[in-house]
Amino acid sequence: MSNASPARHESPTTIARTDVLVVGAGPAGSAAAAYAARAGRDVVLIDMAVFPRDKTCGDGLTPRAITELVSLGYGPRLAQLPRIVGLHLHGWGADQRVPWPGKRFADHGSAVPRIEFDDELRALAGEAGATLSSGAKAVDVEWDGDRIGAVVVEDPHGRRSIRASTVIVADGVRSGLGKVLGRQWHRDTAYGVAGRAYVSSGRADDEWMGSHLELRGSDGSLLPGYGWVFPLGGGRLNVGVGALATAKRPAHVELRPTLKHYADMVRDEWQITGEPQRLTSALLPMGGAVSGVAGRNWMLIGDAAACVNPLNGEGIDYGLETARLAVDLLESGADDFTSRWPDILTAHYGLAFSAARRLAAVLTVPQAVPLLGRPGIRSRALMSMVVRVMGNLISDEDADLIARAWRTVGRVSVRVDDRPPFR
Repeated sequence: MSNASPARHESPTTIARTDVLVVGAGPAGSAAAAYAARAGRDVVLIDMAVFPRDKTCGDGLTPRAITELVSLGYGPRLAQLPRIVGLHLHGWGADQRVPWPGKRFADHGSAVPRIEFDDELRALAGEAGATLSSGAKAVDVEWDGDRIGAVVVEDPHGRRSIRASTVIVADGVRSGLGKVLGRQWHRDTAYGVAGRAYVSSGRADDEWMGSHLELRGSDGSLLPGYGWVFPLGGGRLNVGVGALATAKRPAHVELRPTLKHYADMVRDEWQITGEPQRLTSALLPMGGAVSGVAGRNWMLIGDAAACVNPLNGEGIDYGLETARLAVDLLESGADDFTSRWPDILTAHYGLAFSAARRLAAVLTVPQAVPLLGRPGIRSRALMSMVVRVMGNLISDEDADLIARAWRTVGRVSVRVDDRPPFR
């Protein structure tokens, strides 16, 4: 994927100092490491896992993510992956096939298992010049006044300190290092719970992603969420379910039984054989529902900053974008990220996240789901709008009626937010 020099793999015991330390080698962290290394920075990328490693995810890449990946240099690999042209939406006895809009972003999506995708992006960061270190968990920091002087790393050999001028925190939804730095997750806004599995299928090369907006449990009860099917090629599908919740209305969803029930529900349609394998689940902070995302010389990006779409749980595109934006801020010469980084996140995502969180909270009310879904699924125009919103496909440059209306809703929503995104 690159003609750069081979990656350097080192134990943290051999690393004493670096210019940029990136904690977490998921898509956000690896992209940040690649961008910073290409800018000429000395970069170390650490992760507590040994790669390749799996992660709970739908494995889908939206057109917005495709656009970012091409810019990152992942284009040659994308050409080998499935091409997904749109969503096949189901619910309440109706269905709609809605193509991806293909305006500001790519006209197609894709899918790749995270055990492959994350390993490949990490390798791309190494090819860009970043030093890679696995099996190294960031557990604490050493302060130098109001700056991080060093990050304390724990590995099988014990604890060591890595001094760094800048620290980019990309350690995922739980963000252990973020908690050390004061990150707080506010559950009064909508968050997600999700589960996924892999199944064998005779339709693994389909060009449409399956999405069932009428999600029911094994007892027939309507759940505040949706089911998905992502064709991965090679005879495999990623099948998953996600549900929305708030502190006031927690999700009472037994994910594994619901996931198995959903796989059985789509078995004939998707020519599924055998039983679901590698079932995993996750809890997802969404919509910037965290505070404490930056300090003098550190920033939280991607899932660690709750940059996850509250309507569908998608976060890969935001992870890639925030990686690029973080390195842009670093390269601007800014000496203090404390307010600059939350301001940047708010400018890019604040309106959409606020509006989406409010709509997601409405969808946690069981009666609201059929009230909105039953007439909506029968309207192609309405479903096209839903796909644009759920797929993160409305950009600042869009000036059409739907884009203007969505931004207006966002501005109104922010004004009445008790706690705006990232604050």
